[in-house]
Amino acid sequence: MHGNSYISLSSNVFRAFIAITLSPEIQLGLAQTIDNLQNQLRRAPIRWVQPRNIHLTVKFLGNVSAANQGLLTRCLVAEASRHTAFELSIGGLGVFPTLNRPKVIWVGIEAPAELLMIHKGIEGEMARLGYAPEPRAFSPHLTLGRVSRNVRSDEYQLISSAINQSKVGFLGALRVSSLELIRSDLKPDGAIYTRLFSASLADKTVQ
Repeated sequence: MHGNSYISLSSNVFRAFIAITLSPEIQLGLAQTIDNLQNQLRRAPIRWVQPRNIHLTVKFLGNVSAANQGLLTRCLVAEASRHTAFELSIGGLGVFPTLNRPKVIWVGIEAPAELLMIHKGIEGEMARLGYAPEPRAFSPHLTLGRVSRNVRSDEYQLISSAINQSKVGFLGALRVSSLELIRSDLKPDGAIYTRLFSASLADKTVQ
């Protein structure tokens, strides 16, 4: 299929997700943001994400059978073909669930309706394959770090203060032209991500 690429890895079952990957320019801006926060939060129990691993998750699949990978990629191609390329605006800093009790530190995304339509379509396609729908509403973001479960109240205050005082402006625009199926291998020093398949969105210039 034109515009789509496939890599085969030998494994019966693997963890995977569908995502939008970032440009080197956006990754650089995120790396600088993480560096600035790390300088303020050296003593805080936060697991920072490697900038090269930051992506916009569209659908987390969990365990995927290698035998079903072909069917999965065909569904991904079918959904991608229904949407045209679009742009995301990256910037702003926030946390989940609240500033007083932050668990996830993220950079925000402004997106057109096309992204929500893609997410809804992917959820539908994956539900037909037996993957449970995400119970929470889709909230596009780029995760920078995750706060430890063992955080103390004074550490919460330190993190909240740093986030409140940090200003992250516009980091850049990202043109989205494909959806990626990515394999996740968990290692002691962090996850290793491997792109297994890329499904191209439709080209607006093609009539």
